[in-house]
Amino acid sequence: MNRSYELMFIVRPDMVDEDLNKLVATLESTVTSAGGTAKAEVWGKRRLAYKVSKFNDGIFVLFMIEGTGAIIHEVERRLRVTEQVIKFLSVRTDEELKRLDKIKKLRDAKKKTSAAPAVAASAPAPAPVTPEAGTEAAPAPTTV
Repeated sequence: MNRSYELMFIVRPDMVDEDLNKLVATLESTVTSAGGTAKAEVWGKRRLAYKVSKFNDGIFVLFMIEGTGAIIHEVERRLRVTEQVIKFLSVRTDEELKRLDKIKKLRDAKKKTSAAPAVAASAPAPAPVTPEAGTEAAPAPTTV
């Protein structure tokens, strides 16, 4: 079953761009050869919140992967053994996307129902019904 994942990893700040592109290309080829799809975004060098492996900075890379859990397991294994990678995290996002789609549909349905009374209010109101001559309206019952 194909699911969508986000995989963020941080590489050493002194890594050369050519080596980074090579690493990204090998990971993408791993995913595509296993039958998944991958899209990579290099976010560039950023400061870390705390020291990781004696580094204060790192180059951030975001992978968006659609595939099976076995593909993610293989990519994580490769990241563990790659010396330049100092940290990584993978998150399954398909459930979150389903939840957001459901919320969006509910909001659209509420907008449609709230728009219907506004249309009815703008239509001319019908004339009030008056009792016919000779008939009287019954008095309202009183409660004690």
